[in-house]
Amino acid sequence: MTRANEPSRLAMTQRPNASVYERLGVPTIVNAHTTATRLSGGVMRPEVADAMREATQWNVDMATLEARASELIAGHTGAEAGYVTAGAAAALLLGTAACVTGLDPARMNRLPDTNGMKNEVVVPRSHRNFYDHAVRAAGVTLVEVGLSDRYVGAGVRDTEAWEIAAAITDRTAAVLYVAGADARPPLPEVIAVAHAAGVPVLVDAAAQLPPAGNLKRFIAEGADLVCYSGGKAIGGPQASGILCGKRDLVMAAALQHLDQDIHWEQWNPPPALFDKGRIPGLPHHGIGRPAKVGKEAVVGLLTALDLFVAEGDDVRAARWTALMQNLVDALTGIRHATVTLIRGRHGATAPTVHLTLDEAAAGMTALDLVRRLQDGEPSVHANPSRVHDGLVLFSPVALQTGDERVIAEQVRAILG
Repeated sequence: MTRANEPSRLAMTQRPNASVYERLGVPTIVNAHTTATRLSGGVMRPEVADAMREATQWNVDMATLEARASELIAGHTGAEAGYVTAGAAAALLLGTAACVTGLDPARMNRLPDTNGMKNEVVVPRSHRNFYDHAVRAAGVTLVEVGLSDRYVGAGVRDTEAWEIAAAITDRTAAVLYVAGADARPPLPEVIAVAHAAGVPVLVDAAAQLPPAGNLKRFIAEGADLVCYSGGKAIGGPQASGILCGKRDLVMAAALQHLDQDIHWEQWNPPPALFDKGRIPGLPHHGIGRPAKVGKEAVVGLLTALDLFVAEGDDVRAARWTALMQNLVDALTGIRHATVTLIRGRHGATAPTVHLTLDEAAAGMTALDLVRRLQDGEPSVHANPSRVHDGLVLFSPVALQTGDERVIAEQVRAILG
């Protein structure tokens, strides 16, 4: 119940020019972490938002739209075909399903029941992560190989290609490879042993942009399917992603994703994505159906992809570096901390600001600082991945111009 002298919450949120989040009563945050999903990703460029709004004003056949997306994604990646998904995790699910079923609609209808099918995916043990749940959701079992001694300090070795070769059997549907600067074994070696056994390689490259050259790198090295996030550096809708690779596999993924409530005789699919003569009939709504993609997301992702490639790595790196330099300058002389700008690697990684906290002098830990920033007004979210080393990290990828000043003000308010 509202007091007589206190404006109602509704009245407070209906002021002129209030943002949509103010109208909803949801506070916005400053995201200096990354484009993390839990922090709603980044901020789309106006051109992307405008394209998405425009896309809402008409209806299209979704298969035709995805077929055009396939052509455009193929042009940017060098793949035979491409597909817009509801994020990189959805791309992993669809890619795995395609490797298990091929173009067999009866098998598509059975997933995630994979009994009697190729239902194992080989993965280097050091590549296991939370996101491979999307792979397992297709009904497969992950077969881990190798020992990651280099990560635990017990030695220098990691999984080797011969171990992957030894783990492949007649039940192997695919090899999963999580790309990264330090990923081992090298992808070409993995592809060589997998292809020698007739097994496709599915690459999780969700966070491997920039550099823009990575859009073509993994396909050029021989990967059969590659997954990218659309809501990270590309700057597309948060719930968007890319699956690209071999045409048959992308077609199998699309068949298990799109709305299939149509008569076979009526179905006239676009040949850029589908070959009707290759299948005996349409599957039911597939395992990817819950990960539906709207026309707005497809248009937004394609618009953002064009802008990402057009901007180029050097211009993007300069824009990010300027934001981070502003933050360093604004924190000059801060008590109990040293602030350093760590420049990105030749446009391949974003620059970051490292705040090294003298925890004893400050009377708080780095994690305490992260929590107090998060609980402030406005809420500032920093990267906590190095707090146990006394480091608080700040990234520019999801920041807007002016956010660096807000961050500096909050840090100064806490540290004095």
